[in-house]
Amino acid sequence: MGGEIVRSGARSSGAGAKGLPGDWVTDVDVASERAIAGFLRTATPEIPIQGEELGGVESGLRWVVDPLDGTTNYLHGFWAVGVSVALVVGTDVLAGAVHAPFQGDVWHAADGAGAVWERQGLTTPCGVSERPPAEAVVATGFPFRHKDRIPRHLAALERTLQTFEDVRRPGAAALDLAWVACGVFEGFFELGLAPWDVAAGGLLVREGGGSITDWGGGPGFLAGDVVAGSPGVHAELVRITREASAP
Repeated sequence: MGGEIVRSGARSSGAGAKGLPGDWVTDVDVASERAIAGFLRTATPEIPIQGEELGGVESGLRWVVDPLDGTTNYLHGFWAVGVSVALVVGTDVLAGAVHAPFQGDVWHAADGAGAVWERQGLTTPCGVSERPPAEAVVATGFPFRHKDRIPRHLAALERTLQTFEDVRRPGAAALDLAWVACGVFEGFFELGLAPWDVAAGGLLVREGGGSITDWGGGPGFLAGDVVAGSPGVHAELVRITREASAP
């Protein structure tokens, strides 16, 4: 489906800017979303779709679809890209899945039922890392589309580097959150994401025993300012992002 299209169209040259610097869409993004939407309309015709590229409903019960998360990575042949689908009602995520097409990994979760990680023929429960904050590696994403947010992010980044062992920036939020859910990273923070970037991954983190909030520690992470992690790391990240957001 979507992942197969992403793999088969590797390094597509049919890219165009969506309006903001570095915000690209390719023919593969669109083809992947059409394939996913076609499947969902057949399987659940009563549930509308909100897609990154083709739009749709923005409230109520809906499927939220990111057909290719990490398009810039994709265009450069850096295969940290994902496909993300979540079932959302209002601001509550009921189910979700993230696929890393080039690695073959799939993560999926349902509200209250836990999360699992399928890779290399094995299926294992997701569980966040137990490393203490001083030994934690956290992921982030830079606000390249909105330069006015850079000072706030840099303030958080500086505190993060002082608090944790190290920081990574793979460039695909859905994968970052899936990796937090299964203990590859201990945490993740970013500004200005969209619901399709974080809905499925956020549920994975929560069902893997972690926490996900906005930068103030509130429940509104679908609005796009995201802090996620294992309980101890999440608490430290919220402290950091609150300090970075203070006047």
